[in-house]
Amino acid sequence: MKAVIYCRVSTKKNTQETSLERQEEELVKLAHDHHYEVNAVIKDQASGFELDRPGVLELLDLVRDKSIDAVLIQDETRIGRGNAKIALIHCLLKEDVKIISQTHSGELHLSESDSMVINIVSMVEEYQRKLHNLKIKRGMKRAVENGFQPHKNLKNKGNVDGRERIEVPVEEIVRLRKNELTFAEIAATLRGFGYDVSKATVHRRFKEYMTSLDHA
Repeated sequence: MKAVIYCRVSTKKNTQETSLERQEEELVKLAHDHHYEVNAVIKDQASGFELDRPGVLELLDLVRDKSIDAVLIQDETRIGRGNAKIALIHCLLKEDVKIISQTHSGELHLSESDSMVINIVSMVEEYQRKLHNLKIKRGMKRAVENGFQPHKNLKNKGNVDGRERIEVPVEEIVRLRKNELTFAEIAATLRGFGYDVSKATVHRRFKEYMTSLDHA
């Protein structure tokens, strides 16, 4: 199994370098004891209350790439403090990445209050996903009821001479807009039918269409 070692100290004082080195040495041993292959050693010299840390961003990139199984830390305060700690632990756990703590000689044991907060955050995220999917489903239903025929509009022709322009059915954007769908709802509907478009793209194409009518 592959792991990343994460070390942090709060300031950039030279005296803190010793602490970083000690954390790394102890966590390398912890990885060996738990049979983890260390893929990377990441070090931060920043406040634990801050999320904008170079090491944290690198760590999250590795997590999203699904290339690691665990993160090794000295204790939970090294990964962060306050809300930053909760947010980062949540990000790691929802990606099924284990957090191995030297203090606990194994998986990190969260306090009852921290566990409760993370469970609440997970529950909220799940309901947000459900609401988002319901919004897409409703938008798709309204679009079809108003004459949108997705099977006739799924061909996307790229521009071989330069940057590819996202192809979207502008006439359907106009039709859905006239039926009082918001730009966000239209974008969600089109994504449900296979178009990789944002609300901004939908809004821009609608404005382009209306401007062309004004100049006609």
